[in-house]
Amino acid sequence: MNPGVLYISYDGMIEPLGQSQVLAYLKRLSGKSTIHLISFEKAEDWANKAERQRIARDIANVGIYWHPLRYHKRPSMLATAWDVGCGAVAGIWLVMRYRLRIVHARSYVSSIIALVLKRLTGVAYLFDMRGFWADERVDGGLWPAGGGLFRVAKWFEQRFLLNADCVVSLTQAAVNEMRTFSFLQGRIPRFEIIATCADLQLFRPAPEDSSPSVRPFTLGYVGSVGVWYLLDETLRCFKLLRERVPDARLHILNRGGHDYIQERIVALNIDPSAVQVEAADHAGVAHAMQRMDAGIFFIKPAYSKTASAPTKLGEFLGCGVPCLGNSGVGDMATILNNEQVGVILDRFDDTAMREAIEHLLQLVQTQDIKSRCRQVALRYFSLDEGVSKYAAIYAQLGLST
Repeated sequence: MNPGVLYISYDGMIEPLGQSQVLAYLKRLSGKSTIHLISFEKAEDWANKAERQRIARDIANVGIYWHPLRYHKRPSMLATAWDVGCGAVAGIWLVMRYRLRIVHARSYVSSIIALVLKRLTGVAYLFDMRGFWADERVDGGLWPAGGGLFRVAKWFEQRFLLNADCVVSLTQAAVNEMRTFSFLQGRIPRFEIIATCADLQLFRPAPEDSSPSVRPFTLGYVGSVGVWYLLDETLRCFKLLRERVPDARLHILNRGGHDYIQERIVALNIDPSAVQVEAADHAGVAHAMQRMDAGIFFIKPAYSKTASAPTKLGEFLGCGVPCLGNSGVGDMATILNNEQVGVILDRFDDTAMREAIEHLLQLVQTQDIKSRCRQVALRYFSLDEGVSKYAAIYAQLGLST
């Protein structure tokens, strides 16, 4: 059951993100290592006693030791500093008490705690960076470029990269970029690439229908519509698709943005009856994806997106659905182009969109497209593959401490 691992997540385990992107991995890794988990739970989530108890039972049943701490939001910097202090105290006690040998920190705030633990206890430090977080705050308009918060975050990022015994990145594109950082020249850390994995047991092609019904071509859009996602460009592309395939439909699965979506549909003069907008749970999303002919998502191509791996890409491909996306987002263009499971736009003018639509319609008609998409999903986005990579990292770091 060794090496012992302390996993630190600033996201809560009662949140959907914690369950899909932390617990999904740890449940499988717990059979190979003793895992202690520190998470920061938001008050509104913790108040849901039934869900809290369910998650606690779920975690305990797989042998993970959960140490939930309270998340503080305001005042922002002081609250985060307080959380870091609480996490560091708890982490030091756990490392010393249980002789843990590895600290696995998810993203930046958790990594501040991990740095303290590494300095004081000598544990091996795994920086699971999840993306260029500081640059993402600037590109998303949340922080001013070159502002104090940005400079502090980038200073910490340097410390993380210089002190990590292993760095996990979501994309090869981000690793290529980090290898050019001046402060890493001659001190390149060990990099491993583990993309955001999808539940490919749930997101899988629909069973073959012995008497399939004829339905219109369905383009699918899944997820949010703010900050990073270019909704207007998506709707314009659908409008152009309707010129080519008049009865084509757009199926949008989204939570919380329905009024805005409907507003943009009207503004762009799209027939509202051609667009279905609804919310769905995780299983409902998978079921809807199985009935889509192609997926579409355009993401703002900013510097920080070099390090992003959209979960929906693995989910669409897992369901056997080819995708239409844009360049400048992690490894997406490389995967879709090289594996011939989608189409990439380099610009958003009507001519480029029409060419992409034509290519997409041809791709959808390819005889083996569903099986090819599925195989690519298994190769790049499999949870089993991700768990195997983490287990190998744990084993190597455990031997080196």
